[in-house]
Amino acid sequence: QVQLVESGGGLVQSGGSLRLSCAASGSIFRINAMGWYRQAPGKQRELVVQITSGGVTNYADSVVGRFTISMDNAKNTVYLQMDSLKPEDTAVYHCYCDARGDRYSNYAHYWGQGTQVTVSS
Repeated sequence: QVQLVESGGGLVQSGGSLRLSCAASGSIFRINAMGWYRQAPGKQRELVVQITSGGVTNYADSVVGRFTISMDNAKNTVYLQMDSLKPEDTAVYHCYCDARGDRYSNYAHYWGQGTQVTVSS
């Protein structure tokens, strides 16, 4: 099993910045990718950004140029730097990780508990 611990959410004014982090621990042989989804009240969960262990990134159009993801492979930790935040970025941000426990297992998808990001206008 893999556990994900997120931190860094909070309340910020429009135009401000926040940095989220997500650390994966447990039975990890290899991580294929990590990233963040978000879910605002009354809306579906949407992909914000993902990064592979090789450093390939995929950003949602709405955050390009404002959010930056990075990954520390040695620490199994992913960071999300969020700049120029807007009220529409308000949501619960969930970290995820695609990992396998050994060389014979398939990759499994794991979720963090979520962290609230609130951007006031």
